[in-house]
Amino acid sequence: AALHQGTSFPVGKVEFLDLYPLSFAEFLYAMDQKPLADLLKKHDFKLASAFSQNYIDLLKYYYFVGGMPECVEYFSANKDFNEVRNIQKNILLAYEQDFSKHAPNHIVPRIRMLWNSLPAQLSKENKKFIYGLIREGARAKDYEMALLWLRDCGLVHPVHRVTAPGIPLSAYEDTKAFKLFFLDIGLLSCMAHLDQSVLIAGSQLFREFKGGLTEQYVLQQLKTLRGIDTWYWTNGRGTAEIDFLIQSGPFIIPIEVKAETNLKAKSLKIYCEKFAPPMAVRLSMAGYKQEDKLLNLPLWAAETLEHIDPKTEDATVNGCS
Repeated sequence: AALHQGTSFPVGKVEFLDLYPLSFAEFLYAMDQKPLADLLKKHDFKLASAFSQNYIDLLKYYYFVGGMPECVEYFSANKDFNEVRNIQKNILLAYEQDFSKHAPNHIVPRIRMLWNSLPAQLSKENKKFIYGLIREGARAKDYEMALLWLRDCGLVHPVHRVTAPGIPLSAYEDTKAFKLFFLDIGLLSCMAHLDQSVLIAGSQLFREFKGGLTEQYVLQQLKTLRGIDTWYWTNGRGTAEIDFLIQSGPFIIPIEVKAETNLKAKSLKIYCEKFAPPMAVRLSMAGYKQEDKLLNLPLWAAETLEHIDPKTEDATVNGCS
């Protein structure tokens, strides 16, 4: 049976566009925070840092609301967290109904089981996708078609492991090892039943899932950047992991993601000692700082990675000094 039933393709000139949920900067514009969004667009970190707490507060809202246009539009006008959750629940329900309408009948139950396992997959310390979390005894071959269907619909984003940071990264891809991210961080927090008080005020019980949610946020911002594909790296023993690798011209840039202000990065140190990258990036809730070849970026500035320039002697982003 066809993976996508009842599809057709127009004849003639076609222009392809990839549409994603609103990025954090777009969320700022929608929230009438144009001055803050403009500072990010200008990469003026010195001035933006003076408004760090504003960015952090709005980022926490973004973790809850996400970037789905209907949710952002409603929240911008009403600031009603409960109704935003209801909108998100309706979107998720519509997706599940679409599984039955558009997917081949024999894989619909597997699509649903895989889909419902996503919060659990991202709550683990090791974010590698485990088929056994779908159900006991589940195997890759049983869920391959379900995964491809969700990926082709743009509802999930696989990020594959590479065995080495070589060029092109796709040549070093381990097709059997990947992390699976969601379409939207707001929908993910809805699926995970995260209350706004937990996301905004914080909780010790939230610590484990917070790492997965933060990686989801970073991946979501990277997806909106034109021409940037993502992978991740682990060493052979699995004792070190770089959350994301991106290619910038002839350079491979490692990106370490930290949910809070703790900047200890054992894995990044191991990676840099082994591969000596021209620069490395650490994203966290801490402030902007350059340390030799290490660029510390606030999470709220993740989109500025589009303008990263490893060719400079120190770790800079175009437009910054």
